[in-house]
Amino acid sequence: MRHFLTLKDFSKDEILEMITLAQKIKSQTKQRKFVPYMEHQTLGMIFEKSSTRTRVSFETGIYQLGGVGLFLSSNDIQLGRGEPMKDTARVISRMVDMVMIRTFEQEKLEEFAKFSKVPVINGLTDSYHPVQLMTDYLTMIECRKDKNPVVAYIGDGNNMTHSWLMLAAKLGFELRIATPQGYECDIDIILEAMEMAKESGAKITFGNDPKEAVKDCDVVTTDTWVSMGQEDEKEERMKAFDGYIVDETLMSIAKDDAIFLHCLPAYRGYEVSEETFEKHAEVIFSEAENRLHAQKGIMVWLDAKRDEKLEIRN
Repeated sequence: MRHFLTLKDFSKDEILEMITLAQKIKSQTKQRKFVPYMEHQTLGMIFEKSSTRTRVSFETGIYQLGGVGLFLSSNDIQLGRGEPMKDTARVISRMVDMVMIRTFEQEKLEEFAKFSKVPVINGLTDSYHPVQLMTDYLTMIECRKDKNPVVAYIGDGNNMTHSWLMLAAKLGFELRIATPQGYECDIDIILEAMEMAKESGAKITFGNDPKEAVKDCDVVTTDTWVSMGQEDEKEERMKAFDGYIVDETLMSIAKDDAIFLHCLPAYRGYEVSEETFEKHAEVIFSEAENRLHAQKGIMVWLDAKRDEKLEIRN
């Protein structure tokens, strides 16, 4: 049995297997062919952090795979009243077939997975957002930006940046990260990524100059400067991130056909300008839709691996 907690747990081939599955299932969906890969199965969805895209994409995804999603907020279950995570895991995993958790600490997720009898998926933690990176890479493939791409990440050294580090280190492409001083990535995650990059051949660089990072790149991406739980830091962060907005001036330094990705929600006038967002809206909202398809690929792959076989229906 495998869990989907962070991309560092998978080989390049395994990541691409999941992406290929997502492509296949997306194609079937577009043809209105809803293959019941997970017929009669239940996905428990635990939300300690609220979300629009995560809930809709997972709930719709499991339904399209022939199963049902069960939404569980921390207010709905005993976890919110102090029950230990390991006890919640041992109870819920005896009643459902798979669990998705969107929470704060990565350690909580890992503890749940340790005691779970079914596969567990990271729907987001403060450290990583791996389902989003599978989505972004699927979008890069569709935009023909997956062959030796140069990716520039501009902004906060947060869970998205950490996940880009893991994807680049596993797949072997070039990643340039530009963050304000004091908002760099976690040093332990950097060291892990750099060690993996030695094997894959990935080129990963860090700096504080967005223009240097974006120069002649294929993909530009960013994230909100103020994540959930950081609202009291907003004023301080606005000052620190001055000059890190992705606008047409910055995009002009990238390749002429460069794409812009954003995991949403996007705050115009902060991390991205209105003009740049709207210019790249078609790609951004295709990226948003791909959460649905990428996550279906992940769920079907995990379900198949539970039985130590990968059997893809036509």
